[in-house]
Amino acid sequence: MKFILGKKENMTRLFDEKTGLATPATTVVAGPCFVSQVKVKSSDGISAVQIVFDSKRRVSKPVSKHLKNSPANRFIREFRLKDDAEAAIFKVGDKITAEAFAEGDVVAVIGTSKGKGFQGVVKRHHFKGSPKTHGHKDQLRMPGSIGATAPQRVPKGRRMAGHMGTDRVTVKNLNVVKIDRDQNRIYINGAIPGARGSLIIIKGEGAMTPHHEEDKGALKETSVEPQEEVKTEVAAS
Repeated sequence: MKFILGKKENMTRLFDEKTGLATPATTVVAGPCFVSQVKVKSSDGISAVQIVFDSKRRVSKPVSKHLKNSPANRFIREFRLKDDAEAAIFKVGDKITAEAFAEGDVVAVIGTSKGKGFQGVVKRHHFKGSPKTHGHKDQLRMPGSIGATAPQRVPKGRRMAGHMGTDRVTVKNLNVVKIDRDQNRIYINGAIPGARGSLIIIKGEGAMTPHHEEDKGALKETSVEPQEEVKTEVAAS
């Protein structure tokens, strides 16, 4: 399973060079995320991996102790895995970037919808409202009757006015249109829930290979080429 945390940035359009068609897409700044904990069934009872994204100035002491070796400390989320074999590829300190996904991947996006405050039944539940005539001069957007008097109470789930928005919303079967690996941006086809700057969770099928810290050190060691010794001859005076 693939997964990453990110921030919703804005919406844009991507043009196809061959057909010239425009595709609406949402830009998500995805990662870098860091693995803060790996859970296995033998010791924790579940197979899961915990990742952390973004940073803030002040965190509680338990969180700071838990994330003492992580460069991020703001958003912590846990993802269930199938078995311990899938969790074995992760190590504490591994980095997850936008490179985990590829163009054409089908993903599910989870976000928190925009808050609308206290709203009536017309906007919140799409009620039709009352007619403008026949004695309804000030009842146009009223809810009307809420049920019979036999129970003498309001049944649970009755659609009425109340707080609207700030709900956890999942949108499935969205396509990844483009991956910007230099800027850690993922362009997802269509609209996704949430306001600008809000936390976005992206999940998809497929194998994921995180970046290990020892891999970086190996790359640095192999990238340095030994310099040849330069011999200088001193002319006899």
